[in-house]
Amino acid sequence: MHRVTLIPGDGVGPEVIDAARRCVEATGVQIEWEVVEAGASVMERYGTPLPEHVLESIRKNRVALKGPITTPVGTGFRSVNVAIRKALDLYACVRPAKLYPGVRSPYRNVDLVVVRENTEDLYAGIEFERGKPETAEFIAFVDEKLNERISSDSGISLKTISIRASERIVRFAFEYARKHGRRKVTAVHKANILKFSDGLFLQVARKVAEDYPDIEFEDRIVDNMCMQLVQKPHLYDVIVAPNLYGDMLSDLCAGLVGGLGVAPGANVGDECAVFEPTHGSAPKYAGKNKVNPTATILSAAMMLDHLGERDAAERIRRAVAKVIREGKHVTYDLKPDPNDPTAVGTREMADAIITAIKSG
Repeated sequence: MHRVTLIPGDGVGPEVIDAARRCVEATGVQIEWEVVEAGASVMERYGTPLPEHVLESIRKNRVALKGPITTPVGTGFRSVNVAIRKALDLYACVRPAKLYPGVRSPYRNVDLVVVRENTEDLYAGIEFERGKPETAEFIAFVDEKLNERISSDSGISLKTISIRASERIVRFAFEYARKHGRRKVTAVHKANILKFSDGLFLQVARKVAEDYPDIEFEDRIVDNMCMQLVQKPHLYDVIVAPNLYGDMLSDLCAGLVGGLGVAPGANVGDECAVFEPTHGSAPKYAGKNKVNPTATILSAAMMLDHLGERDAAERIRRAVAKVIREGKHVTYDLKPDPNDPTAVGTREMADAIITAIKSG
């Protein structure tokens, strides 16, 4: 029996989480779900979108399956997703990109994983707001110490890369490659320009790679990596990158395999792991039984892998592949024509996957 925190989320979250939960239960793996709420829907009740009892539940159970949660653009509360990662030190974002036959894509045989550092880089949120006294002080400091002029009307964000965070994310990528039988790790950077931050990341990556002689190692400059992925994604396997580049590359890779609707994800630390789809909450589709549940169902399969239930995870992935390949019981985005009237809803696609799971 495994005890797992279940966070439905908001928008389409409850629908896709219900689909994933039913698929997990169809495998026969015994899960005790502890349901806790987070997001905009609990703001009025708790005064925060992330009540402390949600974090305590994840700390206690060590594993969570989470639906998407809305983050307002430009206003409102900061991202609940980022807050969870910071509070639980979930330093590794793992995003597989596998192309399933039947998904609309100009590519074939794409099967790679992006491992993104989650805690620092520009996303650490160390910023100086335009016009603030501390911003003026920082600008003056840079002028005095480095003889570099920053316009006085600037907003400033600091990019931080440390040896500690770089070493643990690169080592995580190599360990992931070993565990999952993958052949190569590619470190992504902009060390030709950012010599003291990305340069440090690359230096650490090269050093860690020496401990894994059984796995091929290479590095790529981030802009070249984007071109390489568009031209020949089959040459890549595990990609490890600092926070910003990892965010961009993981979405690019999702695009290679059909979009965010089929892109699962996990945020993993030494103590806890949270599994969630990479797409947003799509509030305009909430309650309409319309969106593709595949990303959340595949995230649940990743969760089962993490729990040591590899056979059950593979059964889910085989079932998803079968349903997508057949193309009958799939949502509109998986049809050759999105307006195809034979497209089914979230619940019906999950039903088809459950049938395939139970049939072996």
